[in-house]
Amino acid sequence: MKMLNQVKITFAGRSVNEGFARAALAAFLVQLDPTVPQLADMKTAVSEAVTNCIVHAYPDKIGPITMTAAIYEGGIVRITITDRGVGIPDIAKAMEPMFTTGDAEERAGLGFAVMQSFMDKVKVSSTPGRGTRVTLTKRLDARA
Repeated sequence: MKMLNQVKITFAGRSVNEGFARAALAAFLVQLDPTVPQLADMKTAVSEAVTNCIVHAYPDKIGPITMTAAIYEGGIVRITITDRGVGIPDIAKAMEPMFTTGDAEERAGLGFAVMQSFMDKVKVSSTPGRGTRVTLTKRLDARA
């Protein structure tokens, strides 16, 4: 699969940067002429991944988050969100709907479920104490 274009952005894990990540992704993906629903799906998935980093990866400090977006032949988009935070000790448990390590009254624990519903593939890898990488993949069908 041949990569056609890529962008990599690193920003502070502050809640105001969640909107920046969404906007930066949208600006990069304009070259594919995605439909509004396709763009909304990817922006929502990125929003959830970035929010997870802000809330869970860095519970007591502000740390770096890196977003890489790549476009491949065939309209395939791969977005990777990486942090260097506390990591996830049990990925399978973390991906269960309603599971949260945050305040259950404030958090629904649906981040990974939302990502999976909007993307074709969601892959999570993590090492406790070293960080987490979430890879989101979506194939954009050509417009008719």
